[in-house]
Amino acid sequence: MLLLSTADTDLLAARAVTDPALPLRLGNPSRLDPSRDEAVDLDGVSLVVVRLLGGRRAWEGLDDLLARAQVPVVLLGGEGPDAELTALSTVPPGVVTDAAAYLREGGVDNLRELVAFLSDTVLLTGHGFAAPRPLPAYGVHGSRAAAPGRPTVGVVFYRAHELSGNTGFVDVLCDALEDRGANALPVYVASLRPGSDGQIPAVSELLAGRVDALVVTVLAGGGSNQSDAETWDARALQALDVPVLQGLCVTSSRADWEASDAGLAPIDAAMQVAIPEFDGRLITVPFSFKQSGPDGVPTYVADPERAARVAGIAVAHARLRAVPNADKKVALVLSSYPTKHARVGNAVGLDTPASAVLLLQAMREAGYDVGGPAGGGKGCLPEDGDTLVHTLIAAGGHDVEWLTEEQLSQAAARVPLATYRGWFEELPADLRDRVLEHWGPPPGSLYVDGDDIVLAALTYGNIVLAIQPPRGFGENPIAIYHDPDLPPSHHYLAAYRWLARDFGADAIIHLGKHGTLERLPGKGLGLSASCSSDAVLGDLP
Repeated sequence: MLLLSTADTDLLAARAVTDPALPLRLGNPSRLDPSRDEAVDLDGVSLVVVRLLGGRRAWEGLDDLLARAQVPVVLLGGEGPDAELTALSTVPPGVVTDAAAYLREGGVDNLRELVAFLSDTVLLTGHGFAAPRPLPAYGVHGSRAAAPGRPTVGVVFYRAHELSGNTGFVDVLCDALEDRGANALPVYVASLRPGSDGQIPAVSELLAGRVDALVVTVLAGGGSNQSDAETWDARALQALDVPVLQGLCVTSSRADWEASDAGLAPIDAAMQVAIPEFDGRLITVPFSFKQSGPDGVPTYVADPERAARVAGIAVAHARLRAVPNADKKVALVLSSYPTKHARVGNAVGLDTPASAVLLLQAMREAGYDVGGPAGGGKGCLPEDGDTLVHTLIAAGGHDVEWLTEEQLSQAAARVPLATYRGWFEELPADLRDRVLEHWGPPPGSLYVDGDDIVLAALTYGNIVLAIQPPRGFGENPIAIYHDPDLPPSHHYLAAYRWLARDFGADAIIHLGKHGTLERLPGKGLGLSASCSSDAVLGDLP
């Protein structure tokens, strides 16, 4: 029997069917080479079962298979009946319906009984078979202990992974969450599409009131085509009132991802980034990759370092639920392009300085510590945008034409060389090499006072107001700003590390025109540890 399925979890479950009396050959039609005259090898095959998630259009080689097959062909769709595939099958419709029930329930035992059922029903063997065994539609994976006083992060993954035993990537992520000081609550679901009552039972029964943040690895709660538009509804997840992050499980191998400048294949960019963003999810990084086994069936294999990054971001968000606003530390970073005093907070259609003042006032009303009353002097909130900008400039700024030695020596925000060297050594070796090659040894020559790296920042209570550090200087600062190969300077790295480590920011807000983080060298999407943006921002929300 030949089983072709676009769902690798079907193949993983079928791999465990080892009965010599029920020999199986497995394959994923989406990975067959359509340029071959006969992409599907039918030699020695007595019966063909094809499951196409997405229907007939999911595989362009189906017509060729039907034309060549001299044996019975059973065509199955996704979760629900597929009338078109049933009509194209060469077995009675009742057989197709019954066969679909085995795959709908899933799991190794049901795959074994599916093979026996089709063998007996279509090929008239006498092995005997059982009816499909109903399995839970959702549930908790494993039995992890929850420690009191820790935030809890839920991890949502597909039921098919649970039933096929393909859960190693989930365990690695949960271990990373626990290593970061959180409880992990892994939950498997068939989907995150709400029912007719607008509810998702797995969410309302297993996650509501129990999690402080959620890492989701399944598709968005909405649809992916025009016919799904009316059923697009993310309110069930929204009702949790917690940050929802997308943990990226990509379809490529780790080696292909590592070698790619783009980072994500188009299918992953759509399914793991673009569509989840419609649900309001926060996009993290890839932590799971497909790795082919000896029989060509891929499993999901986690990268521990990237799993740690996803966990770090999730835990940083989760912890904020337990921190009173008065104790939260927030960094407000203003754009500056190019690096001139006149361009601090520049934006198109946005008065950034005035917006910053209004934001700080709103934060004060929400209970944040933003320093003394407006107009009260040093350490007090600026009265308006002009005052804010002039206060920043008077403290130093980044405009080298006007920056004085006195301003450098009096700057409060600074990083001693020894401290920075410790931070620098934590970076990936290849990134360190690129920084040293271009900028020389620490502390570099930009914005230094003796051995200290000096930053353009003012503190108001638990808020730090900073100017985003420049990427460098030269004859064409605008070109430097957009240079995709220029590594961050020691000053740039020190500024963001200072925000996270010395100031202790719980979150960072970039205000104004787009800044320079997205211009740093690295992948377009799906960042690695060696991507400058990932190294600079780290786990900061």
